[in-house]
Amino acid sequence: MLNQLNPRHYYFIGCMSGSSLDGLDLVYVKFTKKKVWTFKILASTTVIYSKKWKKKLHESINLAPYAINKLNEDYTDFLGDNVLSFISKEKINMLDGVASHGHTVFHQPEKRLTLQIGNLSHLADRVGLPVICDFRAQDIALGGQGAPLVPMGDQVLFSNYTACVNLGGFSNITIVQNQNVLAYDICATNTVLNILAQRLNLNYDEGGKIAKGGKIIPSFLEKLDKLHFYTKKPPKSLGVEWVREFVLKILDNYPNAETNDLLHTYTLHIAEQIAKCLPKKGSVLFSGGGSYNTFLVGAIQKRTKAKIVVPSPEIVDYKEALIFAFLGLMRWKGSINCLASVTGAEKDHSTGKIFIPNSQMG
Repeated sequence: MLNQLNPRHYYFIGCMSGSSLDGLDLVYVKFTKKKVWTFKILASTTVIYSKKWKKKLHESINLAPYAINKLNEDYTDFLGDNVLSFISKEKINMLDGVASHGHTVFHQPEKRLTLQIGNLSHLADRVGLPVICDFRAQDIALGGQGAPLVPMGDQVLFSNYTACVNLGGFSNITIVQNQNVLAYDICATNTVLNILAQRLNLNYDEGGKIAKGGKIIPSFLEKLDKLHFYTKKPPKSLGVEWVREFVLKILDNYPNAETNDLLHTYTLHIAEQIAKCLPKKGSVLFSGGGSYNTFLVGAIQKRTKAKIVVPSPEIVDYKEALIFAFLGLMRWKGSINCLASVTGAEKDHSTGKIFIPNSQMG
């Protein structure tokens, strides 16, 4: 049950696993509703994926249906165990529910297909709390892209910014203009940068230092900039399938190129694509792991007159998990948490499956 002592305060845990496979983000948040919604992050952590889990998740898109079902069961258990560990370690005793994005295996909205594993009903039994999860499926069924989902949170919780940009496995943007929200995926970001860094036996290019030391490969940049996705109008979203089909195929044409040059060129490609999407003025909040890539952020800033704001590490690292906690709260309350203007669905709606633990039923 939602906290009844003070109905204007709600306590939720948000869980997020991104396409860059950095780990599982967990955040414990207090939401307060007065005239407007405010939040306070009370605790947060990232569970770094083991090599075994990273391999499983990376290869999940290639699995047969029965193997995906098994992975779904296992990952749901993994989520439950880590949520319980987080609650125990942080001594959390005020908690209304858990909201989980799950981990995306495939996302093909044009075929009305999307799958985020870890969203099975026994997650609620495992943690002994109401769970709100599987946020994308309903939007897909309503003809939407199922993404991006964070704009509702951006609009409500970060309204003092002209726009919000997330630099994760993919970059996406939310622009709020007179209560009208425009949001969409921009390009593949850490998904590709990390693949290149791994050629150097690194998980990622810290601060973009290796990319900064490289040189531009003009033909590589030209091919990237001509990708058809960039000419499409929103709503639009990206998945790892798009990276494999288009970006990695272009990359295959440069087998002898130096990795630092490929990193340099792809970073400038990201910067150009993002800068084109930014508002002409105002402040833009940047979050996600890519915000620590100072070479990338600097390259974007050189290409725009808008002021880029990189907030505290807590917001940089946990903004998406925070927003999914908020989306879960909105779903629990039956409030709109997904905007048709953003996803292209038939209507605004309250999305997410609600699972109640068996111990609280009957």
